[in-house]
Amino acid sequence: MRCVVFRCAKKSEMYLYLPYAEEDLDVLVEQLDEDLKKITGRLTKVMELKLSPKKKLARVDVGEVISALQKKGFYLQSPPHEILRKDVSMLHNPSDTF
Repeated sequence: MRCVVFRCAKKSEMYLYLPYAEEDLDVLVEQLDEDLKKITGRLTKVMELKLSPKKKLARVDVGEVISALQKKGFYLQSPPHEILRKDVSMLHNPSDTF
């Protein structure tokens, strides 16, 4: 299964995987659910991948990605826990910066 990976502007190290389509990527992105667009912010294409259960991905289980692409039409990869913890710490200490 081929997919396209986008970097999300709203959160560092958040990526959106979409099934590969022959159509224009701008059209593909425009068709996304509005709530998903709010979470991701502006999307920047990073790469295209050929997914296979035999291949490994760095931070996520390839089986989960394939399943989500088939069932939901997208997979949203959250940032690593260290970055999420840093975001939460900002709520308690606004002087803490990235």
